[in-house]
Parts: sequence; C-alpha cells; structure tokens
Amino acid sequence: MSDDLLKNVRKIEIKTRGLSHQIFAGEYHSAFKGRGMAFSEVREYRYGDDVRNMDWNVTARMNVPFIKVFEEERELTVVLLIDVSGSRIFGTRTKLKKDLLAEVAAVLSFSASINNDKVGALFFSDKVEQFIPPKKGRSHLLRIIREMLEFEPSGSETNISEALRFLTNAIKKRCTAFLLSDMIDVDERQYPRFEEAMKIVVNKHDIAAIRLYDPREAELPAMGLVRFADAETKREQWIDTSDRNVRNAYAAWYRTSNENLNRVLNKYHVDHVQIATDQDYVQPLIRLFKSRA
Repeated sequence: MSDDLLKNVRKIEIKTRGLSHQIFAGEYHSAFKGRGMAFSEVREYRYGDDVRNMDWNVTARMNVPFIKVFEEERELTVVLLIDVSGSRIFGTRTKLKKDLLAEVAAVLSFSASINNDKVGALFFSDKVEQFIPPKKGRSHLLRIIREMLEFEPSGSETNISEALRFLTNAIKKRCTAFLLSDMIDVDERQYPRFEEAMKIVVNKHDIAAIRLYDPREAELPAMGLVRFADAETKREQWIDTSDRNVRNAYAAWYRTSNENLNRVLNKYHVDHVQIATDQDYVQPLIRLFKSRA
C-alpha cells in the first residue's frame, strides 16, 4: 500500500470511527437490531400479542391459539453495495461523489462493527466487479475502505439490477444491505431499470438506499456552447447551455428521474435518503436511522 493511500485510509478511519462511536452506534442499534429475528419457539397466545405472529398450523391442531416467538439475533450480516461506475468521479463542491461514498460506507461499517456485526462489500458497475464476503475485525474493515479508495473497475456504466441479483443469490441468510449509489440507472422513460430486482430482494433482505449526488447534476449552468462527456458511456456531445429550452429540458429530465426513483423505493418500502457532496452526511444518516425506528 502506498504512503498516500495508507494516509487516506487512516484519515477516513479516524474520522468515521469517531463518528460511529459518538453518534451512530446507538442510532444504528435501534434502527437495525431487531430487524434480524430468528424463530425460537411457539407458545399459547396471550392478550396483547401481535396476531401477525399467529402459528395457524399449531392453532388448528391444538384448537387453542398459539403464536410464534422470535428472538433478536445477536449478530447481523451487513453488506454494502457500492457503486463504482464512472459517474462517481464527479464533484463540483467540497468533494467527489467517490470520496463522499467512501466516508459514508466507512461510517456504516464501523457502526456495524461496534454492534458486533459482520460486514461485507460488493463493488459493482454494469456488472459485479468484486465481492468481499462478510467478516469481522479491524483489518477487514480497513481492507474495505482501501478498496473503496483505490478500486479500478473494468466497467464504467451502471447496472444496479446485477448487484441486487448477486446479493439475492450470494447471501442465503437474511442480511441488512445498504445500496450506495447516485442511482443514475434509468430507462428511456426516466424510470429505474432495477425495479424488478428490487421487488425480489426486499422479500429476502432488509435493504436501505443512500443516494449520493452533486448539486450541479440537477441543472445546467448557462455557459454557452460546451462539450460534455458522459463519464459512463464515454460519448461526447456539444450542448448550447445558453439555450433556456435546453436547460429546462435537462432539469425536467433530472427531476422526473428523481421522482420516479422515490416512487419505486416507496413502493417497496425501501428506507432511503439523499446526500449531496457539499452536505454534512451526519444528519441525513441519523434521519435514515430514525425513520426505521
């Protein structure tokens, strides 16, 4: 590991480990512990029990109402789905999206570690680039951070469906997954291409989405004739940004894409939050955790 990379890894570790201890550990525990429940036993129904836990087979056999009893699993498995497509190399404010992603992922990793959970990472572009199986330990977490900082994907485009399908197939036991991406993965209608994969994965795993974006992506500035290059497809195009109609059309595309994304996430009850590159991520993450309480 180069001295510069080692320095950056240590810098992120010091900052995010401190935040995890001071701010996020309790919030994380209340938000995600209890989501992993294991069947323990059945017992007779008592007044006030949740009828959704009724065991109808035992009830029918015994002719007396019985419910299933679940115990909180002592440790969870946390998997970070990390978007390493070309669009992450963008930022016009205080940091690039990839740097924000690394810090947010590190905070989640250390928060999980403090709660004795295993942490894994899945790096994806238009395919699954690398999978680091869930484990515990500081050296394991530092490996994930190091990969986030230096990983060079072979693909540049985005396919969130591939990541979700891999998660569904690779992790057999129910896990808590965080999807960290700018979510720029839409069809010609500006609709998320990963809806079907999301529909399947939410029935097996507990997933939350964190959308990372740069404020400049929301609208084009009036700068005259500018050559733009797509970071993912590598296509280049000259655009007259002084044309108000062009700027309005782009803003409408962005707004519609974002609205459709929120519509799909809400449809499948996926907790989500958006964090900008010029924004302190502490409050958005706390808001995400609290929304699950």
